[in-house]
Amino acid sequence: MPNSWATLGVDLHLEPTGPGLRRGLTDALREAVRTGRLAPGTRLPSSRSLATDLGIARNTVGDAYADLVAEGWLTARQGSGTRVADRAVAPPSGTGPGRRTAQRPAHDFRPGTPDLTAFPRAEWLKAARRALLAAPHHSLGYGDPRGLVELRTALAGYLARVRGVRTDPDHILITAGCAHALRILGTVLRARGVRSVAVESYGLDVHWDQLSAAGLRVAPLPFDELGTDPGRPSGAGAVLLTPAHQFPMGVPLHRDRRTAVVDWARRTGGLVLEDDYDGEFRYDRQPVGALQGLDPDRVVYLGTASKALAPGLRLAWAVLPPDLAEAAAEAKGKVDTCGVLDQLTLAEFIASGAYDRHVRASRLRYRRRRDALVAALATHAPDVHVTGIAAGLHAVLRLPPGTEHSVVRSAAWQGVALHGLSYFRHPQAVAERLDALVVGYGAPSDRGWTGALEALCRVMP
Repeated sequence: MPNSWATLGVDLHLEPTGPGLRRGLTDALREAVRTGRLAPGTRLPSSRSLATDLGIARNTVGDAYADLVAEGWLTARQGSGTRVADRAVAPPSGTGPGRRTAQRPAHDFRPGTPDLTAFPRAEWLKAARRALLAAPHHSLGYGDPRGLVELRTALAGYLARVRGVRTDPDHILITAGCAHALRILGTVLRARGVRSVAVESYGLDVHWDQLSAAGLRVAPLPFDELGTDPGRPSGAGAVLLTPAHQFPMGVPLHRDRRTAVVDWARRTGGLVLEDDYDGEFRYDRQPVGALQGLDPDRVVYLGTASKALAPGLRLAWAVLPPDLAEAAAEAKGKVDTCGVLDQLTLAEFIASGAYDRHVRASRLRYRRRRDALVAALATHAPDVHVTGIAAGLHAVLRLPPGTEHSVVRSAAWQGVALHGLSYFRHPQAVAERLDALVVGYGAPSDRGWTGALEALCRVMP
């Protein structure tokens, strides 16, 4: 049958070399097995299929297989075909015994990651199936740089209901994380003549780096007993804040300062970049509404699925002022997109109510963990004080002066991964230096939480 090679068996890339077809094929197969390119247990094409692919006689392939079976490189069983034998193979270049691989800590308290074992796999699979069956064919194409309209529509309704955000689907941009959104916004701001962005004295260097990479100067804001003071960002055209739950200090932006920074943006034509990274997780009261609700024309709202679901989804969103939406979509471009299937699934996950149910269950889990952390420290480390509001997936532990670095180092020796507060301090910050730990209690699994908390208490001063 014409072109039968295109439908027979499995694909196998080989380049027989040397004198004679049989010897060349045997040597090529032996080398592929010896180097690990063909892993133990791999099923090889039938002799007929491989002969058709290579354009040689079937008997030549059969003889080469037989030689390698006799040598122990392959196995052949009736009904099971020809497979690579189980044997030790050489590791790929660069992974030999002289190269060390990073070991995972026994207990990981670094902030920024939720409990990945609690990802709602069954509900996510159901949503994915429903979304894929209902999706029109054109949604699987390159599509709109802003992201799928199904997800933007679901987010517009959800954010209005839960966070008080005022927008419509046309002004939402889907990105692959908050850092991705900041990279896009940095490009847009630079093109509009902005030269400096004010940031908080404590925060994430990956966010500062994205703005700096766009050619913007990043200047830290003052920080005092009321938290970040964004009232007069001298010379800045934009301000980056975490107003609902400052990262990492754990305090909300003071109500007077919320109003002041929006007034500054209106008065000067500046822009407020609001990173609402964990705004859904407030445990002691109803979360304060998003800053964006005060002035949608002067505030960019940044949200993410990383804390509520998983960072590996690489799904986040930017709610943009109307005069910024088109420029941001152009800066993102059609090739810099997020996975269509995950966008469809998240849209269905939100619309079906599964996202709300998961967030509420997670909120209860993390509240219990924070309460257990506070109680355990009160008993085992009375000189360590938990600061900040009851919210989010991390807590700040104030330490006795001069002990931060020694505690972090001691914890590492005992397999406990921690970050000190100084890890998140801007190099040019003028705020008072404090000894503290930023403890992420979201990452440990439910099964490992008790042991992880005991290990944490053991390394406290």
